[in-house]
Amino acid sequence: MSDQLSFNKIAGAVLATGLAIFGLGELGNILYEYHPPAKQGYAVDVSALVSSGPAEVADTPPDWGTVLPKVDVSAGQQVAQKCQSCHNFVQGGPNMTGPNLYGVVGRKIGTQPGYSYDQPMSDFAKKNPVWTFDLLYTYLKSPQTMVPGTKMTFVGLPSPQDRINIIAYLHTLGSTLPVPAPHPVAAASSSASSASSAHSSASSASSASSSASSASSASSAAK
Repeated sequence: MSDQLSFNKIAGAVLATGLAIFGLGELGNILYEYHPPAKQGYAVDVSALVSSGPAEVADTPPDWGTVLPKVDVSAGQQVAQKCQSCHNFVQGGPNMTGPNLYGVVGRKIGTQPGYSYDQPMSDFAKKNPVWTFDLLYTYLKSPQTMVPGTKMTFVGLPSPQDRINIIAYLHTLGSTLPVPAPHPVAAASSSASSASSAHSSASSASSASSSASSASSASSAAK
């Protein structure tokens, strides 16, 4: 009888332990049940990765009537040194790898005497008859881009100011194009600036005169 009671106690303890372990396992599953997300992955905000720098300014020809009279021609002559290995700048000088550039501003494209132009440049001349200020400005930035296949392998002048300077220098070498009048807006802005400066000077002079008059009156009163 005693052995039977001991067995029952042991069996009950084992059963209770098993039920406790099972209960704890189920409780853990309930507490830490995994719920997969409706959409896999996670969103990345790429807006912060996009450059917020200033937009690139369009490289358009300047107002030649405004910039040419102010350009330092000697600076353009220095830029032209990059071209001297292929071009001559002297009136009546020989052609070299490229044509003589004396008088190129205003010259009909592809017409330098004694020079053999390649086909891409000849085709370009049919659509653009004359070397204008604007055309030279665009062409000198990247000759191969404007005239694909031309034998002129010069990479170009990416700096707008360098192109303005060298065009101003070329204009002094027998150019047949006159300097155009400034654009009306630029001219009006310049006139307004001059008028404003004149007004400021007149106001300063008036103030100085008033101060002198006041000082004179004070001196008279003191006497």
